[in-house]
Amino acid sequence: MTGPSEEAAGGPQPEPAQVPAAELFSEERTDSAPHPGTGPYDAQPTQVVQPDPYAAPPGQPALPQPHGYPQPGGYPPQGYDQNLPPLQPEPGYPPGYQQSPPGTAPNPLQGLPQPGSSGPDELSTAHLVKQQKRAPQSGWRKAVYRGSGKLVNPGESPADTRRRELIARVNQPLRGCYKIAMLSLKGGVGKTTTTTTLGSTFASLRGDRVVAVDANPDRGTLSQKIAIETTATVRHLLRDADKITRYSDVRSYTSQGASRLEILASEQDPAVSEAFSETDYRRTVNLLEHFYNIVLTDCGTGLMHSAMKGVLDVADSLVVVSSGSVDGARSASATLDWLEAHGYGDLVKRSVVVINSVRPKGSSVDLDKLSAHFGAKVRAVCRIPFDPHLEEGAEIELERLAPVTRLALLELAATVADGFGGQQYR
Repeated sequence: MTGPSEEAAGGPQPEPAQVPAAELFSEERTDSAPHPGTGPYDAQPTQVVQPDPYAAPPGQPALPQPHGYPQPGGYPPQGYDQNLPPLQPEPGYPPGYQQSPPGTAPNPLQGLPQPGSSGPDELSTAHLVKQQKRAPQSGWRKAVYRGSGKLVNPGESPADTRRRELIARVNQPLRGCYKIAMLSLKGGVGKTTTTTTLGSTFASLRGDRVVAVDANPDRGTLSQKIAIETTATVRHLLRDADKITRYSDVRSYTSQGASRLEILASEQDPAVSEAFSETDYRRTVNLLEHFYNIVLTDCGTGLMHSAMKGVLDVADSLVVVSSGSVDGARSASATLDWLEAHGYGDLVKRSVVVINSVRPKGSSVDLDKLSAHFGAKVRAVCRIPFDPHLEEGAEIELERLAPVTRLALLELAATVADGFGGQQYR
């Protein structure tokens, strides 16, 4: 007797073929292979509707779909196995997201705040800190500021601003040792005085070490411009060069003035100083550049001296000193012409000419035309006015100079310092 179910099915149903377990779970079978047959009463898999990962939230426009993603109506992709777990929707894109072009990798930082997006000047000192007027340093502004008990500050004058800018130029960063040669073919134009005042200006304003070397073979007077602390000369320094290992060793051979400028004196015996050769000068500079940042060399009046070639070869810049007279200007111009003719044209182009007024009264020479003549050959031209303290020929103290002379020396130092940033270092 058959049951109702067998009658409805039209007779007894054959049993499904049994698949061995080893074959069912073999490595050759995958999830995408057909599963064993089931009977009519076995439960059928329920179709799972997968959420669209690129569907926009309610009330917002649809997000752009990536390249190769099926358009609406084409989901799920062809060959998708419904037996796999449903895909997880990707998180929503941040505001301002733009889809990467086809074939390019997406930028993970796109749409996120970038460094510096708040503006480059929002965290600067000038933007965050309230700026105050600088205290005046001279004139009636200083008198008002002091008289009011520092309650009324009219600010610094244009002259104070100019001076502060010059000091900033003098204090430009300096890498290595900068060597300056002071030249003049004519004596009596104030070359040694200019060497001392320029070096003193650098030493008083900068924090590094400045030294001036007397390379005059004819009994130079550079050591007489400051208080003498030692009788040692450059000859003694070369004799003991092997024993010098630190700055304190070199300091015992130099004299230092109130401005912190140090001077290395030359031999006072002309017969001995004549033997100061090119090799001796190079040895001196090679030793000093390990302990000093600025080295000034007070040269003699002869360009053919044996040490002059060494001076010119190692110099980073020249300062050619001329007087305001016609003969002094001709000698300075001849010096520049000789340098250009002997392969020092590049050194001339980065040189500075100083027109030094050595007389109390101005002459009839047109200094403007003289400055224009030198300005066509060198980098800059500076003028130093006459000063009674410099005329004395004794030890030089910057505090005793007239304000106009101090300002002129400051401009000269700033002009020379403008060459610190060039490629002059060897």
